[in-house]
Amino acid sequence: MADNLSEALKTLKLSSADSTSDSVESCLDCLLKALAHNNVEASEKIQEMGVLPMMPSLLATQNSCTPKVANIIAELAKNEFMRSPCVEAGLIPPLVQLLNCKDQEVLLQTGRALGNICYDSHEGRSAVDEAGGAQIVAEHIKALVHNTDPATGKLLTVFCGMLMNYSNDNDTLQAQLISMGVIPTLVKLLGVHAQNTALTEMCLIAFGNLAELESSKEQFASTNIAEELVRLFRKQVEHEKKEMIFEVLAPLAENDAIKLQLVEAGLVECLLDVVGQTVDSDREEDVAQLKTASDLMVLLLLGDESMQKLFEGGKGSVFQRVLSWVPSNNHQLQLAGALAIANFARNDGNCIHMVDTGIVQMLLELLDRHVEEGNVTVQHAALSALRNLAIPVVNKSKMLSAGVADVVLKFLQSEMPPVQFKLLGTLRMLIDTQADAADQLGTNCKLVERLVEWCEAKDHAGVMGESNRLLSALIRHSKSKEVVGTVIQCGGVKHLVTMATSEHMIMQNEALVALGLIAALDLDSAEKDFVGATLVQVLHKLLTEEKSAPEIKYNSMILICSVMGSEPLHKEVQSLAFIDVVSKLRSHENKTVAHQASLTEQRLTAQS
Repeated sequence: MADNLSEALKTLKLSSADSTSDSVESCLDCLLKALAHNNVEASEKIQEMGVLPMMPSLLATQNSCTPKVANIIAELAKNEFMRSPCVEAGLIPPLVQLLNCKDQEVLLQTGRALGNICYDSHEGRSAVDEAGGAQIVAEHIKALVHNTDPATGKLLTVFCGMLMNYSNDNDTLQAQLISMGVIPTLVKLLGVHAQNTALTEMCLIAFGNLAELESSKEQFASTNIAEELVRLFRKQVEHEKKEMIFEVLAPLAENDAIKLQLVEAGLVECLLDVVGQTVDSDREEDVAQLKTASDLMVLLLLGDESMQKLFEGGKGSVFQRVLSWVPSNNHQLQLAGALAIANFARNDGNCIHMVDTGIVQMLLELLDRHVEEGNVTVQHAALSALRNLAIPVVNKSKMLSAGVADVVLKFLQSEMPPVQFKLLGTLRMLIDTQADAADQLGTNCKLVERLVEWCEAKDHAGVMGESNRLLSALIRHSKSKEVVGTVIQCGGVKHLVTMATSEHMIMQNEALVALGLIAALDLDSAEKDFVGATLVQVLHKLLTEEKSAPEIKYNSMILICSVMGSEPLHKEVQSLAFIDVVSKLRSHENKTVAHQASLTEQRLTAQS
């Protein structure tokens, strides 16, 4: 074989000028045979003998040899080490030229050659881009979309593969294909050629690549991709095929318009079927499919319209089926069920309905199962759902009566920041406007100590922020001297003073109101902490800073008046010449601030 190949290559070099001769054709046949026998070895030999630079001239004159030359290039380019040499030998421009011919065999082999040269090759892609190859291929696909004969199907598969290799993992080239209008064409292909397995697979892989790009979502949304994918999904029995469709659905379902289209096309029923078929299986692929299907279900519920459509006033069969996941013994389904409830609980109407129909109890039982088992993702999801359900005012007392706070407190020892964060948020939502609950929790030393500890969690800004906000909320909603006493005793005052300097106005305000209540209810006990935390200096800064909001200035002045009863704090106020700062604020554009400035000035003057 090797000798034959060497002979053929020599002959080819000699007779390349006369590309129509029989000797050229028999040499090409010999090359193809050698490549089929041992591609790598034959490719190395062809490279070694310097035959590649002759290929452009062989491609330039179209005849019966042309498809064979293109086929040889396609075979050579299966090897990574041959792709750059193919580009360097100038093969791309003549190959792209061949895309303009009408001969189907030439088009097929040329498509293969270009596709293989582009595979994982930056040089190959750049050269095809420069020669305008993608545009011609895209136009061919568009023109052939409705042609269903097998030979055309094969050509379309090759062309789709070529575009995929051309643009894979390259945002710029993918964006170029999108702007050429490739997406609607491929969606049509999927519909017309649904029986052609190879072509539908190629379309799916292309969709998977393009769907990652944000700019593609609008184009996809304007096609009937949702219907086509759901139709295709229903037909599949093999795990791999379903997986391929899932890989396209996941990025597409991030778009709200497509979410709704998928729901309307019946994807949810397909997902529920997958869950039903895989829930009791231990097979690795079934476990993976269950996770993918239930995750996708949760993703569909992130769209407001798609979520509301499936909720159906709390009577929807999908809503009921998803609820049944929560008490199951499968962690993945428990997780998806809790996340689904959290997603359904995105407006007051849904939340009120869910609390009235006993969903809180279901979540509490789930959490109880995970105090010991400790599946963090399930804990996090169930707490997220409870936090959302606690937002409407009418739900708070009902949830407190159901024992939500007691169950949530069982997770106080968790060392997982995501769980800590949701636990804090849930308690903060529950006690909002609920004085008794705030009183009860605010005198729970274990809770307050843990909050003070988390107020120092500098590695976890979310936990730190939520701890401060809950500490402040316990005081603001209880307005109780006992709660204030517990916070002082546990060392929480300094954190509230720091919170008053937060970059978030809402947190600054919450801190100032809580500090005002501490000063009003138990100034003597807090005095030492106020001095230690430099409260007066902080207030001076808040009042002198231009960027401080009117509410911040107002609450800072209220607080100044409240601390005047303490001798050391009174001295600090005098030493910082607060009267000058406050008198300037009498002309503040905000009337409430200006009025409070007058009152504060009178108070400071009277006590100086």
